[in-house]
Amino acid sequence: METIQLNRWRILIAAVLINICVGSIYAFSIFAMPLSKVLDASMPQIMLAFTINGAISPIPMILGGKLVDRGGARTAIFLGGAMFGLGFILSGMATAPWMLYVTYGVIAGLGQGIVYSATIGNTVKLFPDKRGLAAGIVTAGYGGGTILIAPIASALIISSGVHQAMIILGSVFLVIILSGGLLTTDCPSGYVPAGYIPPAAGNARAGTPSMNWRQMLRQPIFYVIACLFLIGALSGMMVTSNASVIGQTMFGLSAGVAALYVSLYSLSNCLGRVVWGAVSDRIGQIRCLMMIYLVIAVMMLTLALTSSTLGFAVAIVGIGLCFGGTMGVFPSIVGQKFGMKYYGVNYGVTFIGYSGAAFFGPRIANSVAAANGGMFTNAFYIALVIALVGFGLTFLYRALDSKPQQSTPDTVKAA
Repeated sequence: METIQLNRWRILIAAVLINICVGSIYAFSIFAMPLSKVLDASMPQIMLAFTINGAISPIPMILGGKLVDRGGARTAIFLGGAMFGLGFILSGMATAPWMLYVTYGVIAGLGQGIVYSATIGNTVKLFPDKRGLAAGIVTAGYGGGTILIAPIASALIISSGVHQAMIILGSVFLVIILSGGLLTTDCPSGYVPAGYIPPAAGNARAGTPSMNWRQMLRQPIFYVIACLFLIGALSGMMVTSNASVIGQTMFGLSAGVAALYVSLYSLSNCLGRVVWGAVSDRIGQIRCLMMIYLVIAVMMLTLALTSSTLGFAVAIVGIGLCFGGTMGVFPSIVGQKFGMKYYGVNYGVTFIGYSGAAFFGPRIANSVAAANGGMFTNAFYIALVIALVGFGLTFLYRALDSKPQQSTPDTVKAA
């Protein structure tokens, strides 16, 4: 491999700024109630736009990943950024729920996924020596976007209405993402940071030979990883899509105060990605996941039993940290288990786990709440049980991880 001089930290900072914009997708609960009133639609109808947005994520993730693997990270950012900004702007012109499904759900969703895949794929390739930390930092921008966007969006909605707020924000996102793309440089093939010595072949930390997505799908451990991803993200998606609504309906918060709690959740989400990403580099990803699932279970129990705003705050902080940890740990798991040559596409395929969480999480939460007078308590119990299932699956992962990957002629060829 060739040592190439490259300002990778500048690229990382640009990726974080870009992801702050696309991470605003998590602030949808701020827009949901105003949109339901303006469009005269039920909350489940409005929340379907958010569900569609998350459910289609593997499609743009794979497309963005393919562009990254071919040295087109900047192209992917320009393409996805244009779609995301336009989708947000058009959402501000929606006059019916179905229009939100197209603009926010499909157009913004496709753009968001392409951008996210490009930033994280390119960054992880630039930091083979600090993979967990780098993935945590770049995804922290994605998770932390709501910290800034939630109060700004709330203020814009109050002053200008929800439609105008979305148009203004979409325009700003478009400018920032495209500007960040100009600061992005594609990771060169064979890049090695100065002073970094790659693990020798055969070293346990060197991982397995690089596999393409077809070869990855032949590995039983891939399906365990996808399930663990789904379970780790499920509770986060339940709270992400409903944080403001939960605060207002179950804890009597005003819309403005609820927006602050959404920001608190997002701050925890942001910090969790960096902290758990760095910790996973030291103690291993699977130990991190075991701890994450146990904390999720405890926090869901807290949400179900508490009636105080303090309990609500503690629970959403804990869930935010764990959701962030999930999103920060899995990028490095994919790189370690399946190699970096085809990382962009492989992570996009593995993102089906997140897609499942994005689809089922909000639907479970809203369906249970609708059947129980707007109360989410039973949904919290469901998430608690699922988190414990995830904890059990970590033992299956460890058992499969101790065995050699299935060897095929294709794997040798792809290495």
